[in-house]
Amino acid sequence: MKFATEFRDSALAKKLLDGIRRKSTRPANIMEFCGGHTVAIFRYGLRDLLPPHLKLLSGPGCPVCVTSTADLDKVMALARIPGVTITTFGDLIKVPASYGSLDRARAAGADVRTVYSTLDALDIARNNPGKKVVFVGIGFETTAPTVAAAILQADAEKLQNFSVISLHKVTPPVTRALLDAGEVKIQGIICPGHVSAIIGADAWYFIPGRYGIACAVSGFEPLDILHCVDMIVDQIESGAPRVQTAYSRAVRAEGNPQALAMLDRVFEVAPADWRGVGSIPESGLAIREEFAAHDAEKVFEIKLEREPREPAGCLCGEVIRAVKTPEDCKLFRKACTPENPVGPCMVSSEGSCAAYYHFAEAIG
Repeated sequence: MKFATEFRDSALAKKLLDGIRRKSTRPANIMEFCGGHTVAIFRYGLRDLLPPHLKLLSGPGCPVCVTSTADLDKVMALARIPGVTITTFGDLIKVPASYGSLDRARAAGADVRTVYSTLDALDIARNNPGKKVVFVGIGFETTAPTVAAAILQADAEKLQNFSVISLHKVTPPVTRALLDAGEVKIQGIICPGHVSAIIGADAWYFIPGRYGIACAVSGFEPLDILHCVDMIVDQIESGAPRVQTAYSRAVRAEGNPQALAMLDRVFEVAPADWRGVGSIPESGLAIREEFAAHDAEKVFEIKLEREPREPAGCLCGEVIRAVKTPEDCKLFRKACTPENPVGPCMVSSEGSCAAYYHFAEAIG
């Protein structure tokens, strides 16, 4: 199979579903750790198609959603510095920090620009030498290599007015943290596809090895996800958890050596704050001292004028941990909508609340 339409074949989907229903006898919670999977699962109604004793849970797979309020406040503080241009991907613009959002800061006169890649941010820095251009680096291992490449390019060009605030996070540590917490019993994990294309399927061996939990890497089409669930069911039924890949067209066991080398060249692992989870050791990517001239946290003195404040009544932290669902939140569909988001899970296209809002009612 080569094309997306082939991975949406209804006859093949029915065969996979029939096979899952036939052999699945044990109740199981299966968690996806990727926001792209969350959206695909809702878009194609996969939760309703699976046997009722197989429950799909959404984990902390949305990079914008897991960014802590304190880190968002740092971005807002940067936006207030005269002469600073903030460049960021569009899904961050409306995310509420403690006291406002980049969207509101822009309306008040801050120079905030939406870009489609780090190359756009570099171009803005080249074309505006009098401006100090800051790119907001939010994302997992999937997007971090592109930011590393931008820093290397800026360093090679001696582009002194370009810097990055690195709020990047790596995913295996938060997976361990959630499994160690044990708030939700999980029997299977759908491992993230794009992340695994970078770090490799072998990065997930701790899931069956340390926790005895079934897992498989999935792509993002409905047949990918059903194939992945089929693999996980086989592991659960046989009592033999292991790492499998239902996304072999994009994921190798060892990952992408070039991307990994670039990450290691520019970043070093550091603690990171995760919304709803707290500080997790070695779960963030800090810019190495060698590239301090392009590290916004070292270039600027970032001052938070007030203490970070969590949005009242928002359950985004609990939703990220799958302890609650969006429908458990009293703000959901009332005070909190995509037009007027209270928390980040309603803003990002990969957020669980946004997925519930756009798809759950239609398929439920």
